[in-house]
Amino acid sequence: MRSWVLTVLSSALLSPLCGQWSIDEVVRRAGQKYAGVEVSLEQAASAAAAVQLARTAYLPRGDFYAQVNRATRNNVFGMTLPNPVIPSISGPPLAANAGTNVWGSSTGFLVQWEPFDLGQRAATVGTADAARRRAERAFARTRFEVEAAAADAFLTTLAADETVSAARASVERAAHLEKLITAQTEAGLKPGADLARATAEAAAAEAQLIQAEQAARLARIAVAQLAGGSWQDVKLAAAFTARPDAPIPTAAVSHPALSEQQAAAKEAEARQHEAAIAWRPRFNSQTALYARGTGANPDGSTGGAAAGLGPNIYNWGIGFSVLFPLLDLPAIRAKQTAAHHQALAESARLKKLETDLNASLERANAALDAALRIARIVPVQLESARAAFDQARARYQAGLAAISEVTDAQRLLAQAEADASIARLNIWRSRLAVAAAAGDLAPFLERAAR
Repeated sequence: MRSWVLTVLSSALLSPLCGQWSIDEVVRRAGQKYAGVEVSLEQAASAAAAVQLARTAYLPRGDFYAQVNRATRNNVFGMTLPNPVIPSISGPPLAANAGTNVWGSSTGFLVQWEPFDLGQRAATVGTADAARRRAERAFARTRFEVEAAAADAFLTTLAADETVSAARASVERAAHLEKLITAQTEAGLKPGADLARATAEAAAAEAQLIQAEQAARLARIAVAQLAGGSWQDVKLAAAFTARPDAPIPTAAVSHPALSEQQAAAKEAEARQHEAAIAWRPRFNSQTALYARGTGANPDGSTGGAAAGLGPNIYNWGIGFSVLFPLLDLPAIRAKQTAAHHQALAESARLKKLETDLNASLERANAALDAALRIARIVPVQLESARAAFDQARARYQAGLAAISEVTDAQRLLAQAEADASIARLNIWRSRLAVAAAAGDLAPFLERAAR
């Protein structure tokens, strides 16, 4: 499964940029190309490998060891506590303390296996599996968030383009008015103050156009960041044939963030269970086969020059051992307490997330309701603004109104045109917000593609 996903991801990275992108194409590319999605994918694959690692604890362990050394053979009675510095030595003590040295060698094979473990290995595997599920949910949540952000960036870009169109229309009107007043001023029909006001309004319209073009460029950069490529290559298809105010069904599915947090709570519970059974004995069956060689003899003499290079004394053994961490109880109790509170924290975080998601859905529905109501008002606003501008311009040309009345009407018309151009897209954006809050983009994308 992972290799198939990586193959699709690689092919998407190599695909050339061409033509216009629809909203579902932008969403698909973002879900495949954005680096954060690939990071989550690899983390999920790493968690899956950790499960396989935990399961290897059920297998027997076999170790092979061999060494050769040249050392002195002086030995004494007495005990040395375990330490990592002083090597151990075997054999009887000698009367003389000499620098005579001989060859020594050893080789062996040890097999260890836990025939039963009172549930400890199963708990470890369960914890690793819970971590895997959480990583998979995190991948799904990351991809969903990236796809939702890509869809929002798509609609933002279209709205920015509409704003640019409205700003250009405003620039054209301002330039036309400036040209008209310039001619009238030169003819002595209008005062120079009116021309200065018209020139200022034209400059302001140019500034608004520059700001609108900047916003459109930034929106394209956001799309390119998520979907890949350069912002100059971002060409979006704006065909939304379905009515934006038509109901869009939302499937009753769990939000990816909620699924991830549920997996996190399960993982915390698994770690709590693992800590709860940590203070149990460990049982091992062991089989050893080893051989040693030495150039020293029991009577104190030494063998030939090569004596001890190869093992000449062998042993074997079969045993069963029990290890019980008797004095580890305080540390294990502390780990159990920490795991218990972590599980409670994840459960509380789950409740908080449910509350936050419900609130986000309510806010999205409120925004959608407002967008629908505004969309019904905008046509009336636009028609009235156009009529007001035409009347103000006619009154000004007839000498019945001041230049300020024309410029105010012109600004009102520019704002009405901008509102009208993005009102329909705002409904789609609100629909997207509802789908994102509900955790399922499919109904929205299906309706947008019609």
